[in-house]
Amino acid sequence: MQEVGLPTIEVWDGLTPYEEAVRRMEAAVAAGQEKIIFCEHEQVFTVGSSGDAADVREAAGVPVVASGRGGKVTWHGPGQRVVYLVVNLDRFGRDVRAYVRWLQGWLVAALGTLSINAYTTDDIGVWVDRNEERGTRNEAKIAAVGIRVRRGVAYHGISLNVNNDLSVYQRFVACGLEGKDVTRVADVLPLQNAAKSGETLLMAAVDEALRGNLLRNWPH
Repeated sequence: MQEVGLPTIEVWDGLTPYEEAVRRMEAAVAAGQEKIIFCEHEQVFTVGSSGDAADVREAAGVPVVASGRGGKVTWHGPGQRVVYLVVNLDRFGRDVRAYVRWLQGWLVAALGTLSINAYTTDDIGVWVDRNEERGTRNEAKIAAVGIRVRRGVAYHGISLNVNNDLSVYQRFVACGLEGKDVTRVADVLPLQNAAKSGETLLMAAVDEALRGNLLRNWPH
C-alpha cells in the first residue's frame, strides 16, 4: 500500500540488471516522476564519475559498468538492498549536500529501528562500530550513498549490505577507501533481534525499517 505523502514506491522482484535500473530511473527523470524503488541487483561493479575501473582488482566474470552517479567503485548483488530515489531537489532547497546528509540520516534512523547503532563520518556513507561493547574501535562501512543530478532532479541512491557475501569486497577498493572494512546487517544485528536473522525475514525487517523511517522523515 502506498504511504500518504510519499512519491510512488516500487518494489522490483527478483534480481534487476543494473543497466535496466538506470534506464528506468532516467525515464522517470525525463517524465518528471518522483519515485522510490526497492530492488536487488545481479552482481555488478559500478564505476562512478570520479572512479577508476582499475580499482576492480579481480572482476572474476562480474561485469564492470560505468555509472553516471557520483563516487568511485562499488558493488551490487544479491542480499544487498538497493533503494533508488528519483527526487526533486526543491524539497531540499536545491542543496545537494543537504540531500546527501538526509539520505545518511535516514539510513542511520532505519538501522536504529533494528537496534543497530550506525553513524556518519567524514566519508560519505554509513558506518558501524563492530566492537562497540568491548571498548576498542573496529569501524566498518555498512551502507554506501551515490547520486546524480539532472535538471534539478536527484537519482540513484543508497545500497545497504544486509546478508550479501562480503568476500567480494576483497576484490576491489570500495568507494576509493583503501584498507577500510565493510560489514552487513546480518553480522551486527543485536542478539535480541536474532529471530530476524533468516534471509527472507531479515530483508523484510530491513525494508520495514527503511519504509517506516521514510514516512516519518520525508520532506513535504
